[in-house]
Amino acid sequence: MRVIYMGSGAFGLPTARALAAEHDVVLVVSQPDRAAGRGRQLRATPIAGWALEHDLPLERPEDVNDPDIIGRIHDLEPDALVVIAFGQKLGVDLLAGLPAFNLHASLLPAYRGAAPINRAMMDGCETTGVSVIGLAQRMDAGVVFATAELEVDPRETAGELHDRLAELGPKAILDVLARLEAGSLEGRDQDEALATRAPKLARAEATTGFLEPAPLVRAHVHGLTPWPGCDVMLDGKRLRLLRVLEHHGEVEEAEPGTLLDGGLVACGTGALRILEVQPSGGKPMDFDAWQRGRQIAAGARLERIE
Repeated sequence: MRVIYMGSGAFGLPTARALAAEHDVVLVVSQPDRAAGRGRQLRATPIAGWALEHDLPLERPEDVNDPDIIGRIHDLEPDALVVIAFGQKLGVDLLAGLPAFNLHASLLPAYRGAAPINRAMMDGCETTGVSVIGLAQRMDAGVVFATAELEVDPRETAGELHDRLAELGPKAILDVLARLEAGSLEGRDQDEALATRAPKLARAEATTGFLEPAPLVRAHVHGLTPWPGCDVMLDGKRLRLLRVLEHHGEVEEAEPGTLLDGGLVACGTGALRILEVQPSGGKPMDFDAWQRGRQIAAGARLERIE
């Protein structure tokens, strides 16, 4: 099939590779290069970089709904548009007459919005997945054509879950395209009564308290990792929590946020073992090594940053 791929983020790379192997990718559309890093050098998106590496036709418009871009897309007479983590809204003129499919990182209608992976993890979901939907003018509200799910590992972060979910994309998208080509594609409407939102993360959320039960605190920490991060104050220093794990044995009674023996921190119910941290200005490291270097004893308090 003649496919136009529209995407920017790394989440779509596995699917982009699969599409190029199975179909004719006649055009890749991505976001323009943006300044990034300490040197503020212009950097291509992961998808644009992949397209350039494979010598695929590439457009990087500031506005994908520009009439010239719309004209080029329609002139190519694609059989389908595949849209993944693109970053611009596609207007009705662009979509007119074109089958268009989006891979979204949640089991819709749950977690519509910009941060479905993080929000699902922060809410303590034990299962999540991806959905292939038809594009609609309301955010993530289109007809669902396929889903795939997986279990959330308590040890993984949102960044690691992102990568595992991305690997579900190729099979789901290729299956939808195969059914489209065969004339057998059917979908289901989303139940609006079950719709939930996944708003974009903000830096103001990059911390945690310890009043909640240990599983929810763990989910919150991991859902903020790697961005925007989860910082707390300990011994007067800012410390980023990277990975924690629920402790299933007996723990002494203590105020939530109290550092216990063995790298444990008391929560509203239960305790967490702190596994990996990153000191301000430093590199990620095991918490045990950080604690020995700082000589921080049990009884110190981990505090939310207000």
